[in-house]
Amino acid sequence: MGRADARRAQQQRSARRSPRGSADGKGRAGKRTGIRRFFTWKKILGTFFGLMLLGMAALVGLYFYVDEPDPNAEATLQSNTYKYADGTIMAREGKMNREIVTLDKVPQEVRNAFIAIENKSFYEDQGVDFMGVARGLFNTATGRGKAGGSTITQQYVKNFYLTQDQTATRKVKELVISLKVDQRMKKDDILAGYLNTSYFGRGAYGIQAASQAYYGVDSSKLTLEQGAYLAALLQAPSDYDWANASERGKKLVMIRFNGVLDNMVEMGALDKAKRDTLKFQEPVKPKPAPGLEGQKGYLKQAADAELRRQTDMSAAELQAGGWEIILNIDPKKQAALEKAVDDELESKLDRKDRPVDASVQAGATSVDPKTGAIVAMYGGTGMADHWASNALRTDYQPGSTFKPVVLASALETKAVTQDKKPITPNALYDGTSKRPVVGSKIPFNPQNQDNKNYGDPMMTVQEATNYSVNSVYAQMIVDVKPQNAKKTAIQLGMKDREGWPEDKPAMSLGTMSANTVEMAAVYATLDNHGKRVTPSIIKSAKHSVRAFQKVESVGSQAITRETADTVTKVLTGVVNDGSGKAVKSSAYEAAGKTGTTESNVSAWFTAYTPELVTVVAMFGEEPGTGKQVTLTGTAGGGRAGGSSFPAEIWKSYTLAALKGVNTAKFDLSEAEMGAVQTPSRSSSPSNSPSGSTSPSPSGSQLSPSPDASKVSPSPDASKSSGKPDPTKSGSVKPDPTKSSASPPVLPPFQQQDQP
Repeated sequence: MGRADARRAQQQRSARRSPRGSADGKGRAGKRTGIRRFFTWKKILGTFFGLMLLGMAALVGLYFYVDEPDPNAEATLQSNTYKYADGTIMAREGKMNREIVTLDKVPQEVRNAFIAIENKSFYEDQGVDFMGVARGLFNTATGRGKAGGSTITQQYVKNFYLTQDQTATRKVKELVISLKVDQRMKKDDILAGYLNTSYFGRGAYGIQAASQAYYGVDSSKLTLEQGAYLAALLQAPSDYDWANASERGKKLVMIRFNGVLDNMVEMGALDKAKRDTLKFQEPVKPKPAPGLEGQKGYLKQAADAELRRQTDMSAAELQAGGWEIILNIDPKKQAALEKAVDDELESKLDRKDRPVDASVQAGATSVDPKTGAIVAMYGGTGMADHWASNALRTDYQPGSTFKPVVLASALETKAVTQDKKPITPNALYDGTSKRPVVGSKIPFNPQNQDNKNYGDPMMTVQEATNYSVNSVYAQMIVDVKPQNAKKTAIQLGMKDREGWPEDKPAMSLGTMSANTVEMAAVYATLDNHGKRVTPSIIKSAKHSVRAFQKVESVGSQAITRETADTVTKVLTGVVNDGSGKAVKSSAYEAAGKTGTTESNVSAWFTAYTPELVTVVAMFGEEPGTGKQVTLTGTAGGGRAGGSSFPAEIWKSYTLAALKGVNTAKFDLSEAEMGAVQTPSRSSSPSNSPSGSTSPSPSGSQLSPSPDASKVSPSPDASKSSGKPDPTKSGSVKPDPTKSSASPPVLPPFQQQDQP
């Protein structure tokens, strides 16, 4: 044996003697210890394939175990009953609105539209999209939203055999039954069943009812554009109905509408050149169901929205019926609100012959601040005229009714002026019109109503609130910081919607969007000494199967009582001596605020007594287009501000609603008006051009000359005519040393509202 052979023999003997898997750091394999022994590739793959086999076996077992149930489509449909707070029936709704049609009554291109957006592989698959099912089960199990990814067959099975419940059990049943249905039925029959059982909104079940509801034609007369919209609509009928969809909803449904057509091109079902010529066709206005005329339809609309929001229920589930819903609506107060709108607005309009009057829309919400109950609501002249409720719309700005929120934020955050003095009702601000704000990165110099200067130039916050002085509140929100004001607004009950920037001082003028319910929440929280009030129209709701737990309407402290009561005290000054003086009455004590937006496209009056909070709003909406237009000229008059028709409606309603009630006085024992302030320096009003962004020479708040702090008004402001001399500066000099809510001299423009 040579040396080489001897070495090889020695190495072999050593290898046999070494423990298997030993490691000595020289390249030999190490021993697997601990948890690594259980996670080898062979074991992982074996487990994976084992689970797959188990799953397949379970699916086969379920296939033979689960039978096709009897159809539930019409058997489970019932009426929903809506009652007033006193138990009397307001309306019943739930009768099936469906007419079954055969597939030949639906144009081929419309059928293709539904297949293109819902299930492009419909004619090739086995009725189930396993990847979609897995994704839907995962989303449901992890709470990431409702299950999705269903084929047309699965949706038909869900509509015809099962419930709308979003549970894993229902999803598994749907999958198994879909496999059986796909084997038993022809594809065209499945498609016909799907089109006839789907819910399209507007109370319409099936393609025929939907064709009539949205385009006023039979399904056989639908164009491809109309069919593409109906196919896009199915995903979220309530959100995508063009008649009341939000801007976001319209954007989303247009994305799906274009997706329908693009998918049809991909499928080879539509020529690209023809696709480029197709345009969206807007649906016709919806019509209210019989028995839901007048305000009943709007009240039902509000109740349905609240019920769905609290239960995460689809529109189809609600339409299936079985609910007894008792509203918080007080029939007497509701009648009083409707009469007030008719008497103070509608009776004065000429909608046929006066174009401005044809554009006027009114909405209102009245709330009990102690319970949060919505006791009355006005949505418009009727759903046949205007489908979406004006009480719930969020496409208009609340204007100066937002200013009390700015004051509340200043008090709550202990904000100070540019002179480092605390912001209180007695704090002093410059009331010069177009005065550039100081301390903001974003220039802003708003004009006061009629470009009037106030205070010559200093005035108290109380006086600035009474007359809704824009220049004062623009500076105040800079001192408070706009993001803090927004935070306070949300705490009080407003919603954070798209388009609400946090850094712009223009926010002080109410440039965000809101509806009457949200503004009622804000003022009800102030009325309730700072405890958060969430207005609710539902008193109770019962169903034989589904549970409903009412959300509490009165919550914890949103702001301190001191802040809330101080703002209320300031707002009593608006009613007693300011722009809200039109509603002053010995029958009640009231606090409130007027609001009018830029170009007078909306006007608000929001006010409250200890017993009742009511928001009345007017909107200028061009008929047929939804375009915002001015209210100026309403009923043949001039500018229609918050102190005009809205205030008159508010007073008429409140007097009727509180008739026979022993009305109370506000308990404002914790209100803190703050120390009387004196100007810290003297300076003349800024003469900067309106477009200037430069601060006054002092770099701080402008202060009057010594004479300007005297009690007596200037000669120009106290002429016998009661009007400022138009040749002068137009300034008004309330006494800045007074702590009362009432200024010593009330200017003749005190009832003019501010933007």
